[in-house]
Amino acid sequence: MYNSFYSSMMLAIEAQRVIELRLMRLAWGGSEGLAEAQSMVLEKVHAAGEAMTTLMLGGSPETVIARYREHVAFNTERLTAI
Repeated sequence: MYNSFYSSMMLAIEAQRVIELRLMRLAWGGSEGLAEAQSMVLEKVHAAGEAMTTLMLGGSPETVIARYREHVAFNTERLTAI
C-alpha cells in the first residue's frame, strides 16, 4: 500500500517536469515543436496499450506505475539533453 502511494506520488511529481519541458518545446514551435506534439500523442497511446497489456496478463498496478516512471525518466533525459 505504502509503496503504491509513494510510487504514484513520485510519478506525479516527475511528470510535472516533463510537462514543463514539453510546454517549452511546444511554445518555441517550429519543426521541433511539431515533432514533440506528434511524439507526445504516440507515446501516450503506446504507454496506455502497454499498461493495458500488462494488467490483462496479470501484472500489478505497481508494475504499470514503475514502467510509466521509466518512460517519464527517459523523456526528462531526452528533453534536457539539448
